[in-house]
Amino acid sequence: MTVVDRFLEYVKFDTQSDELTNLTPSTPGQMIFAEHLKNELEAMGLKNISLDDNGYLMATLPGNAGADIPTVGFIAHLDTSPDMSGRHVTPRIVENYDGNPITLNAANGIVLSPDEFPELLHYNGQDLIVTDGNTLLGADDKAGIAEIISAVDFLIKHPEIKHGDIRIAFTPDEEIGQGADNFDVERFGADWAYTMDGGEIGELEYENFNAAVARVTFTGRNVHPGYAKHKMINSIRIANQFAIMLPRWETPEHTEGYEGFYHLTSIQGTVEQTTLTYIIRDHDRDRFERRKKEFEHLTRKINHEFPGVASLEIKDQYYNMREKIEPVKHIVDIAIEAMKKADVEPKVVPIRGGTDGARLSFMGLPCPNIFAGGLNFHGRYEFVPVQSMEKATQVIVEIAKIVAKG
Repeated sequence: MTVVDRFLEYVKFDTQSDELTNLTPSTPGQMIFAEHLKNELEAMGLKNISLDDNGYLMATLPGNAGADIPTVGFIAHLDTSPDMSGRHVTPRIVENYDGNPITLNAANGIVLSPDEFPELLHYNGQDLIVTDGNTLLGADDKAGIAEIISAVDFLIKHPEIKHGDIRIAFTPDEEIGQGADNFDVERFGADWAYTMDGGEIGELEYENFNAAVARVTFTGRNVHPGYAKHKMINSIRIANQFAIMLPRWETPEHTEGYEGFYHLTSIQGTVEQTTLTYIIRDHDRDRFERRKKEFEHLTRKINHEFPGVASLEIKDQYYNMREKIEPVKHIVDIAIEAMKKADVEPKVVPIRGGTDGARLSFMGLPCPNIFAGGLNFHGRYEFVPVQSMEKATQVIVEIAKIVAKG
């Protein structure tokens, strides 16, 4: 099977995660997919294959280059984003893309156009895998899984290529910030690892957001609106008052690079009770802490005007891995060298998000992030160039070769 064959097979599995179930994995489709992958790895002849009750799948490709070679790991995640349905994904390959708009769904007028997504034009002449406009694609991170397994398959079929032990792991629930919750770093046994979870070709990341989720709940009082003067407390209206007090320009649609943001992800409400859910992001730790303090300040301000109405819950999700990667910067240099050997131009950029690797780095497993090749993740306009997946597979092979040479 090629990396494309694997990817087209993997996206058929509905693995959308759900933060509300309080289960691990959070949805049954992830375990079904993990069991499928376990069978595939067994058929390939990998060793030390394990799939635990939490959906963490690990395996080893034994080395063939002697002792004293570091064990390197490659990690990707099983789940797809809860932002859009991942059920009944129907991918299509647009061969030799010509730079024109791509109609994803004629019936609903859904078009992937370079006018709105100019990055399409970087892939003229390449083959693009797109959605049918009804679901996300799942390149985040099934492209990463396909690339890791395809690279391992290549090494198995080419025993003349020397490499050390290679550990691979596929984890659940990365998209809801829980991918590393039950990851057993000691059992994984790698000296360091790479997540294959980045975006477009060439991306190499060892900086990411510091991240938190904030839930602000407003408790109101419902009274017949005809007789509500000085009695009703409309929690929806108060929640709206809170939302507009946050800086309007510090949102995802107005920020880039190292700029942080507040992102309102959901509103659930009635007159009696309304909950606003936000994610808070910033690369700088001090600014990140100040952003959380701003939520505390605004909650106090609301409660000053409407005593006891607002309550706040903030939970940190992950931190910027840079402080853990810089002391072992050679692992980034190896990835850069591997990309160059694969004729890929490295693009070292900060992640405007997070990966399992961020938390794993703080758990003792340094783990930079390498491109998986997809673009426009988490929505119907997601696509992945075939050639990018092929290059990512080659980069994994090159890393294994470089590590073996020492």
